[in-house]
Amino acid sequence: MSRGTFGCRGCKRGDQGQAAVELALVLPFVAMLALVLVQVALVVRDQVLVSHAAREAAREAAVSEDPGLAGQAARASDALDPARLVVEVSGRGRPGSRVRVDVGYAAPTDVPLVGPMVGDVALSGAATMRVER
Repeated sequence: MSRGTFGCRGCKRGDQGQAAVELALVLPFVAMLALVLVQVALVVRDQVLVSHAAREAAREAAVSEDPGLAGQAARASDALDPARLVVEVSGRGRPGSRVRVDVGYAAPTDVPLVGPMVGDVALSGAATMRVER
């Protein structure tokens, strides 16, 4: 097969820049989709960390006498901003009863272009454990 007079097989006059134009039109959408996926992944990671913080706080509330230690255990995560974390402990009582810890977190959305459009995302996690002390 021979090449046409314009340097590509089957090309007509004016078709040589078509792929570049299509790429220029599609690339912004692909980049935005990638940024959205990164932001979703960060929010999912924060949700897992909030659930873990609730579990750690419930464990601390179940084994200790000091109610403040549960909040400290929830805030011990290095990946979560303690200023954005709200910890509520309920149901403290005698051994064998249940203690419940609810953790709320305002997850920041810092990914460029996507974050300012979405704003902070409210996440929550809860855990219940039997009091052991």
